[in-house]
Amino acid sequence: MASHKILVIDDSRVIQKTVKSMLPPGKFDIVEAKDGEDGFKKIRSEKPSLIMLDFLLPKKSGWEVFQEIQAHEELRKIPLVVMSGRKEEVTEKISEPFEFFEFIEKPFEQKQLIGAIKTAMVKAKKPRSAPAPAAAAAAASATGGGADVAELQAKIHAMEKEIAMLKKQVTQILTFIKQKLK
Repeated sequence: MASHKILVIDDSRVIQKTVKSMLPPGKFDIVEAKDGEDGFKKIRSEKPSLIMLDFLLPKKSGWEVFQEIQAHEELRKIPLVVMSGRKEEVTEKISEPFEFFEFIEKPFEQKQLIGAIKTAMVKAKKPRSAPAPAAAAAAASATGGGADVAELQAKIHAMEKEIAMLKKQVTQILTFIKQKLK
């Protein structure tokens, strides 16, 4: 039985098969996901020992998956290797040095892959603080959570107006009843 489960989130079957072929047989169980949505679901359900995440993905980008991972303390502990054919796509969103994950540029050789996995495992063990509330809010905003917050705030505002109107009506009814009782 394989001792390590690696989740490869990449829309390229070639990359998925390349990773599988480059790792020593019998030591790794490779789980594959073809897009960011499927990948994040499998992070939750499969509990991988390592995540290999392509940065450009359909349905949900690697950047969005990365943000969701960072927003959950238990997921941040999983070693992460971010992959991309263009490093500048990653550095536009995440500045170097990459302190808590490893980056590997595609295409890669077996030696580079093994080195990236080892480095990611070391980096994942580094102590880190929880993301700042502003960073968590930014992550939520970037993944659609900001729209939900704005929608909830609008609903709260509408409800406050309705409550004020109901209070006014209750006051008017009480005044009317008091006048009739005199």
